[in-house]
Amino acid sequence: MEGLAGAVLGGTIIPIRDDEDRRAAERRLVKEAQNGDLLAFERLYRENERKVFALCLRMSSDAALAEELTQEVFVRAWRKLSTFRGESAFSSWLYPMTVNVALSERRSRRRRDARFFATEDPASLERAPRAPAPERGFDLDKALGDLPPGARAVFVLHDVEGRTHEEIAALLNIASGTSKAQLFRARRLLREALGS
Repeated sequence: MEGLAGAVLGGTIIPIRDDEDRRAAERRLVKEAQNGDLLAFERLYRENERKVFALCLRMSSDAALAEELTQEVFVRAWRKLSTFRGESAFSSWLYPMTVNVALSERRSRRRRDARFFATEDPASLERAPRAPAPERGFDLDKALGDLPPGARAVFVLHDVEGRTHEEIAALLNIASGTSKAQLFRARRLLREALGS
């Protein structure tokens, strides 16, 4: 039977045949998880882990860190599961949580790094401009990783994830004009970093 999947509910496998049935099965899984069923939450985890990891990886450019961030997202999701009202897909509810976890980690890492690199001579911290070595090409992941957090988040959400500026504004709690400005900044910085 083509297109047949299944969800585990209370130890039994329930076949899922179309999007309507998937949403209903997901709602049942969420309800069971909200009532403390760890197996139901594990199924929600398995259904969404790859998407969350992929977004964390794009936001962090570090696979090991993306793994940690993915785990943090699901820990928060478990803690806040009672606030999920089911008005959207579970993955849609996880999306802004994932973005916030990734951005929070980035901000805290920058604060930690700033403490370790304090110096009497601020000029010693400035990066010398470097041109990419022609034989090595360019490293887009590295260039993305060097973007400021806001610009990186908007770039990933807009150019990679395909979100509109209005959606980004709602996710990041910024004005849509700010989203547009951050995207312009991100693209300019990427062009400079990639030497084009």
